[in-house]
Amino acid sequence: MKFALSTLSTAVMTITFMGLTAPALASATDHNIESPNEVTAVAVTQIIDSDTQYSTQSSIQDSAQNNAHKNEIQNKRSTTDTDMGQAEQKTGLTTLIDPITHKSIDNSYPLAVSSLLSLEQAQNILLQVSPKLAANQAAIAASEYQTDALKTLDNPLVFAQLSANAYNLDADLDLSSLKNGIVNDVNNGVENVIPPIPPLPDLPNFGELVGERIPDSYELKRSGSTAGAGLGVVWPIYTAGRTNALTGASNARTQEAVADSLLDKNELYNILIERYFKAQLAIIAAYLREDAYDTLQQTDHMAQRLFEEGFISRVDRLEAQSALADAKSESVNANNDARLAMMALQRLLRTDYRIKPTTPLFVSSRPLPDVNYFQNLSLTNHPGLQKVAAKRAQAEQLHALSDTGHKPTVMLYGYGQIEKDPSWVAGISASWKLWGGLDKNASLASSNAKIRQADLSEIEVSDNLLLLVEKNWHDVNNAQSRYQALQSNVDLAAEVLRLRQLGLQEGVNTPIEVVQAQTQSLKARTEQAQAANSYVQSLAALMQSCGTPLAFNAYLNAADIRLPTLYTE
Repeated sequence: MKFALSTLSTAVMTITFMGLTAPALASATDHNIESPNEVTAVAVTQIIDSDTQYSTQSSIQDSAQNNAHKNEIQNKRSTTDTDMGQAEQKTGLTTLIDPITHKSIDNSYPLAVSSLLSLEQAQNILLQVSPKLAANQAAIAASEYQTDALKTLDNPLVFAQLSANAYNLDADLDLSSLKNGIVNDVNNGVENVIPPIPPLPDLPNFGELVGERIPDSYELKRSGSTAGAGLGVVWPIYTAGRTNALTGASNARTQEAVADSLLDKNELYNILIERYFKAQLAIIAAYLREDAYDTLQQTDHMAQRLFEEGFISRVDRLEAQSALADAKSESVNANNDARLAMMALQRLLRTDYRIKPTTPLFVSSRPLPDVNYFQNLSLTNHPGLQKVAAKRAQAEQLHALSDTGHKPTVMLYGYGQIEKDPSWVAGISASWKLWGGLDKNASLASSNAKIRQADLSEIEVSDNLLLLVEKNWHDVNNAQSRYQALQSNVDLAAEVLRLRQLGLQEGVNTPIEVVQAQTQSLKARTEQAQAANSYVQSLAALMQSCGTPLAFNAYLNAADIRLPTLYTE
């Protein structure tokens, strides 16, 4: 693999790449298809929520917009004029296909991403292409809209009512019972009214006379239509603080969603750093294996000449051949590991081509600030504590809502018909819950318990954060001292290898001794690169535990020791 060297202290660079030779570079280039100077701008899917542009409470969304603008500028600098014209971002949202899952995603637009990425560029892109962060933004927007909806509960409710009816009535009414009752009532009435007199001949039966005029049944048929309209209003003028409690609880849920989103974003930053620098470490390991293979090729060639001239035995010759075969196998494995590490980074950034990291592994020789500095940062900035605070705010609002259980609700109401001679009604009503429903005392006890739970959780989270920061701080210091201590091993192994190679040419040393020296040199350089990666990962974990993951970039920029990197912009 052909490495373009970044800035590195002369002593470290000299020792690290002492064995660099032209055949090793050529062999490495064959294993890596991409050219170090190749810049590819390919459109990938940027995932956003179409509703989040109206959000005002989420600091995450503002940060994402700023980072998107910065990333656009950086990408324009890294593309050719032709690529810039082709990869220009569209202002309108559209539906695109995710390059990994091949699923369609609405409300997205293409994003030009170079195949050569620094860590800062990768961080900006991650904010725009992560489905998890986009889902969190949608959750925040949903919670904010829910809060806005609750704010209008105390507003007057005005409604209109329109009605239009058509009817048809067809019925056969049985009047026989009514008729008999009327006949009996008439006869009894006549007898009570007429005073006792001598019998008169042939008086008429008044009941029958009336009954003859009433039919035994009547067929009723009616049809028609009616229409009406009216306006009404209901205005809750006093709700005992229920609306404010509901709105406050919804606001607290929004803050919890924001804290969850920050936790996820910080975790994604840490995952990005882990994969980014693991790819760099894998690339260095692949180079070192290639360098060892190249050196052993020279040793094998020298052993063949010495064997032909009779200076070494056949066993020594076979040992050199065996060592060369092992070195070739290890080189192939190391190149495959590097490809896999780069693919993991590619998957995270959701591109369909391999990402080439340009930011090198680094170590700072300066001591870190005192651990108390980072612990104070954690207690101030960590989103875990923000989430606990949001939980407590929710519990307080639920307590306020439970406290309104037996307080009245007062409403003004009115309704009027819209017609020539309208009817209307208006008034005021007050209602109290006397008994039933949720038990107020139990609700208050529950909310008090939740408040206590939040207070105790804050203590526990704070203790855990302080301990985590302490651990990560020591891990960074240990990795720093480990890297510096390994420098003497690298110097010693390189000098021993040089002497063994000279001794082999003079016939003083055997090929196996050169192989052993090469193995020790490879081991020392690999261990030092691993120590640098441990430093980087521990520093990222420390910044995440402080709730300030982007502060990692400041330590990166200030580092005075930088390892080589294959790709450079």
